[in-house]
Amino acid sequence: MADLDFNAYRAAAMSHAQALGLFGQVLGHEPVSAPGSGLTYAMWVGPVRTIPARSGLASVSVRLELRGRVFLPADTEPMDDVDTAVTDAVNALMREYCGDFTLGGTVAEVDLLGAYGPGLSSDTGYTSFAGGTTYRVATLTIPLIINAAWNEVP
Repeated sequence: MADLDFNAYRAAAMSHAQALGLFGQVLGHEPVSAPGSGLTYAMWVGPVRTIPARSGLASVSVRLELRGRVFLPADTEPMDDVDTAVTDAVNALMREYCGDFTLGGTVAEVDLLGAYGPGLSSDTGYTSFAGGTTYRVATLTIPLIINAAWNEVP
């Protein structure tokens, strides 16, 4: 039985972001206040679901989603480069997660293509914080597959 080790998964995923050298800060939580200027990357836990197709009579495998979000103040100059900077950061992150799809052996796989739900993906938008700071954001869904997370005991 593996059990879920969120700290290990988050640390492995965050280490890729830190190693890229693109981000002024890499946070292990969803920020509740404006993260500041420049690119910021934050990561937190998303849904956890069982995977019947990978489970058996003795153990249950799960799909745990990490959420990662790239932040850049929307009024960063030149404004024409804001989307480019955010997209370049997303590209670099996704390349890293594809290149190490077991996160250093901490998970069975990052479900890149969506065999057990939505695959590795990113959605863009805006978010605002108190004080009126608006950020351009890209939110990544990083689906992790963990084999035999829990034992089934009759």
